[in-house]
Amino acid sequence: MKEHPDILVVDDDPNISRLVQLYLEKEGFEVRVTGRGDDAVNEFHRFPPDLILLDVMLPGMDGTQVLKNIRKSSEIPVIMLTAREETFDKVLCLELGADDYITKPFDGKELVARVKAVLRRTQGTEEDKTTDLAFSGLTVSITEYETRYEGRKVEMPPKELEVLYFLASHPNQVFTREQLLKQVWGFDFFGDSRTVDVHIKRLREKLPDSERFGWCIHTVRGVGYKFELN
Repeated sequence: MKEHPDILVVDDDPNISRLVQLYLEKEGFEVRVTGRGDDAVNEFHRFPPDLILLDVMLPGMDGTQVLKNIRKSSEIPVIMLTAREETFDKVLCLELGADDYITKPFDGKELVARVKAVLRRTQGTEEDKTTDLAFSGLTVSITEYETRYEGRKVEMPPKELEVLYFLASHPNQVFTREQLLKQVWGFDFFGDSRTVDVHIKRLREKLPDSERFGWCIHTVRGVGYKFELN
């Protein structure tokens, strides 16, 4: 992880923005703040940060629109800040490519822990990197954070790639959702098992008809998932 990662905080409530800024700066982060969605997009394109904390309800352009815009050109980590607790909203954010979500009101220590967890995954040192994987029709490079299927590069957020890499690193071994949360998201991830289901669903959509290559991401009913080699 960089010594002083740059965080862009996007929230139209100045009190929340200031509080988040204080928490993060205390931990050594460089912090920029904006209160509008359209301004956030402009700021992102001018000076891309290392991570974005993005509110859902924003003037100018809402958070989901901002996320869609960012994902057109970048896999930069994005954590959504939302006052909405409905499962639909959380799943929507994940399906659009968010790396995590935090529901308001939130604890400052939890927010910092989750920011650090996401940055550890996306900015790991070279010592953290391990062997790339290759199967028929599929290569997964953890060093380059790149997946190729049928010879073509497949765009996917870091966490999707990490789920695929972890499962493929342990072929034919079944993992529960809770085990995947711990292994991929880390012990300080506070999400639920639906997060895993969303990422598996998206991986299957991006790697269709993989059975013809002799492998697939298989659901073990009532248990979890495995990367199955035939």
